Amino acid sequence: MTDQRILPSRNLMEDGGLTRRSLLAGAAGLSVAALLPAAARAEFPIPEVPPLEKEDYGEARKRFHTNLLRKGPSPEQSAPLGTPAGARRVMYRGGPDGSIELIAWISSYEPSAKLKPAVLFLHGGNATGDGHWELMKAYWEAGYVVMLPSFRGENGQAGNYSGFYDETSDALAAASYLEDLPGIDKNRFFLAGHSNGGTLALLASMTRKFRASAPISAGVNSWRYFGRFEREVRFDENDQQEFIMRSSVCFGHSLKCPTLLLRGTEERPFDADHQLLMDRAKSAGVPIEAKLLPGNHNGVVPGAVAESIRFFSQVTG
Repeated sequence: MTDQRILPSRNLMEDGGLTRRSLLAGAAGLSVAALLPAAARAEFPIPEVPPLEKEDYGEARKRFHTNLLRKGPSPEQSAPLGTPAGARRVMYRGGPDGSIELIAWISSYEPSAKLKPAVLFLHGGNATGDGHWELMKAYWEAGYVVMLPSFRGENGQAGNYSGFYDETSDALAAASYLEDLPGIDKNRFFLAGHSNGGTLALLASMTRKFRASAPISAGVNSWRYFGRFEREVRFDENDQQEFIMRSSVCFGHSLKCPTLLLRGTEERPFDADHQLLMDRAKSAGVPIEAKLLPGNHNGVVPGAVAESIRFFSQVTG
């Protein structure tokens, strides 16, 4: 039987090599082929200070279309998805045009006149599995309806992996699906995500409004990510706008809800990038804070989920 636990690792957006693939193998049951060394560093320039875009990120997405030079599934090989214990399997239509049916898991609940708070949680890595779902237990035990979507090209599903951009459209489509379920309180509709999912959570919360967002171990600078994982670049790397549209640090002013950035004390930080995101958000009046919790990249997740629950309760009073 495949070990479905999430194994210790460092930040997916910041560290490379065997560690990253070990994480995903443990989380989603990947093949040995996924445990290959990371590619050499890319040759494209990484700006010392990521540029600040004046336009709102959500507005920019209406006009920008990523140009994928290579099309294919997620770079992480993974098993087809079943239905883990405590979950209900649903199909949602991936964004932005709804042309792709994708699997998501939702915690079981009974709709009632008393509306329930909900959390959309975006998984780490480029594949998902039962280990990610096990981390959601704290949410439903705290009274939240939780949805964990998969994304295009993952786990043998349709669609082309784009490296955060079109996957953000999927996350937004999943948000609409969850929000429109019967018995969901739209005034207590929250967003969270870990690692690559934290990166998507930041981009999604710059596009539409959630009550609050708690990205965990999120990457904010796509130049750094693709500089380490060049084999995951599917777009034209000569077009700087492709990197900008995948980098929340360039759009700090676009955050549309209170945000708490959570990280482990043992993670390798890029403090300058994260501080720059916070400075840019605060200059626009966005409530944003950061908090370090004990643990490494994966070990921090249970504590971060608990911290996100406290944060969501604090935001709603």
